[in-house]
Amino acid sequence: MLVLSSEQVARMRLISQHLVDPLPTSADVARWLTCTQGQDYPGSTVSLALRSVGRSTAAVREAYDAGRIVRSWPMRGTLFAVAAEDLEWILDLTAAQMLKATERRRRELGLTADVLDRAEMVALQALSGPGLTRSGFLARFTEEGIPVDEGRGYHLIFFLALRGVLCFGPTEGREQRLVLATEWITPGRQRDREDGVRELLLRYLRSHGPATVEDFCWWSKLGKTQARPALADLHPELLSADVDGREHWMSPDLPDRHAERTRATAAPLLLPGFDETVLGYQDRSAVLTRDEEALVVPGRNGVFKGTVLHRGHAVGTWKRPTRRGQPVEVTAFGELPGPVARAVPRLSAALPA
Repeated sequence: MLVLSSEQVARMRLISQHLVDPLPTSADVARWLTCTQGQDYPGSTVSLALRSVGRSTAAVREAYDAGRIVRSWPMRGTLFAVAAEDLEWILDLTAAQMLKATERRRRELGLTADVLDRAEMVALQALSGPGLTRSGFLARFTEEGIPVDEGRGYHLIFFLALRGVLCFGPTEGREQRLVLATEWITPGRQRDREDGVRELLLRYLRSHGPATVEDFCWWSKLGKTQARPALADLHPELLSADVDGREHWMSPDLPDRHAERTRATAAPLLLPGFDETVLGYQDRSAVLTRDEEALVVPGRNGVFKGTVLHRGHAVGTWKRPTRRGQPVEVTAFGELPGPVARAVPRLSAALPA
């Protein structure tokens, strides 16, 4: 079996995630990654742009406007950017589990079956056509006597998204409009459950590998009882490697691509908060130590800072400057490596706007 170090894993992931060799369009990126962390809309827009040839956030917004990408809650109760044609079959795998897990909270908020039915009726009427911004949609609920305070509005949108009624689609300024999924999305390929799990697992291991089955189960919230049989079916299409005694999986051509692009994987990178390179794995030790992770997510408050990578590993955090035209402000974990310090002005100027 192939044996890899933690540093090799980190650097190979930059290749599998197309941070070294970008894809033609942001829609291609969304399709390749399958689900891209999207709770921070500006940050996720940068994540998609960084992996596409044009490195353009305007192009990402155009993809949303054209219906090639949408945002919804396909996994983990978290917003993700998804290729539009993939949303339905992923929800078929995950929505029932998420609806069950959040049922108690809906009851606590008084979101009864009657309220949920009324909310769906309002959505079908209000969102038909161009749709509405989140605030405009919540205002319609209020007009219809449906409460949106204390998080009820969020839970209603979340519930309707899991039911496949709505999703975030075209942009309006710095926001996205909520639209009816059936009007906005052209149905993709239908998959039975076993085929869907295999497809999701294969895509994850190809786009995030080297990664473990445990990483996939955390990322998707699908159990090992589903993942293990799928992995057995996929053995001919994947390559395994030993990393500190744990079996990792990846695309079979990844070691050769890494050998060709080793120097490129050493280059410094600026990644936005919530990027898949950090958040796409249960075990983040290849990119962050425990102490470093505490600096990226201070107080474990769920808000991830942007990271500065060198040789695939985080060496600090960054934020945009207070004065326009200045380099990003870097907070190093220790002494910032010379190549990184010298690269910061160039990387700042090249960040997708």
